[in-house]
Amino acid sequence: MSFWLKPLTVSALALGLGAASLAQAATPAELQAQRVDNRQARQDARIDQGAASGQLTPREQRRLRHQQQHVSNLEDRVEADGKVTGKEAAHMEHAQDRASRNIYRKKHNHRN
Repeated sequence: MSFWLKPLTVSALALGLGAASLAQAATPAELQAQRVDNRQARQDARIDQGAASGQLTPREQRRLRHQQQHVSNLEDRVEADGKVTGKEAAHMEHAQDRASRNIYRKKHNHRN
């Protein structure tokens, strides 16, 4: 395969796979919900790992879980009407950013 043809082939395959995955998740609201759910799961795993390694005290873990529940409740309220506006999506993103930052700070505060 020539030097110029290889990147084009890879790009075409990536576009084809991207289109197939977009066809499965029909609406932007579903994509947003899936993104939020995946991020929540990763943040929960980070809390679990911090608790298991001793980086998080029980009190820190409880507070972080409470914050995760707040984000989950926010998601439920935002998605209740079946559509997520750009402003609502940004609000959820900001709440998740805050939660992620708090997880990092609590895991790296050198308290055991």
